[in-house]
Amino acid sequence: MLFIIAIIAAVAAFFIYTASKKKGRKQEATFSLVGIIAAIVIGISQMFTVVPAGTVGVVDFLGNVSDNTLKAGVNIVNPMANVIKFSIKTQELKETMNVPSEEGLSVSLEISLLFKLNPDRANEIYKTVGPNYGDIILMPQFRSVVRGVTAKYEAKALYTASREKLAGEIMDELDKLVGPRGIMTEAAALRQIVLPPRLTQSIEEKLQAEQESQRMAFILEKEEQEAQRKRIEAKGIADFQTIVSEGINEQLLRWKGIEATEKLANSTNSKIVVIGSGKDGLPLILGNN
Repeated sequence: MLFIIAIIAAVAAFFIYTASKKKGRKQEATFSLVGIIAAIVIGISQMFTVVPAGTVGVVDFLGNVSDNTLKAGVNIVNPMANVIKFSIKTQELKETMNVPSEEGLSVSLEISLLFKLNPDRANEIYKTVGPNYGDIILMPQFRSVVRGVTAKYEAKALYTASREKLAGEIMDELDKLVGPRGIMTEAAALRQIVLPPRLTQSIEEKLQAEQESQRMAFILEKEEQEAQRKRIEAKGIADFQTIVSEGINEQLLRWKGIEATEKLANSTNSKIVVIGSGKDGLPLILGNN
């Protein structure tokens, strides 16, 4: 539209410039010449369009949509065509909804969906849906899929370890519906799950009981290990005493007594050694120290 206005303005300025020249009106002719140049510059500028980073352009010329999308950067286009820019960046869709569980309970769920537009399908999205494809295609399908998937799980499963499995199943089901339309899903993050108060309390009590049971099992195992250690230690001491008692006999004791007598006899300390006066014939040692 601006291109057409610029052409009309340039033609009008040209006629004014010609008329002013004939009448000798130099000032009007100068202004008309400036107007011609400005209109031409504006008209030429309409032949170029800049597509920002993270977007693609769809060219619509009088209702005829081009099959090729414009990439980011400067592009040459029909100056009379309209260029509609679509973001291909990752976008977030946040939803808070009440969803049913397998047993029919109502669960409050806060979930975020990360998605983006397939750049190769932007022209098809424009022709069949329009720029607000998120509200028309994605959001209704997303809500429907979430409710359908949560209905397969018990409420307590949503609260515990099945959350990752639930998110993965939501992604798989949603891809089947919106993927062929040109919308690519990246992740479905469950931000918060609010269960009925009584159910939440019972789940927390069960988890606490399981943790206490695990703690007691650990204590019993530790005590069993300590008892086993003491049994091994006692057996070692008993074995040592058995070996020692079997190795000590009357002959060994007498021999040790004789060795001790020899050492005492050679000592400089004052003493009296009576040979054979002790028990079993061992020396009897008398001294003043």
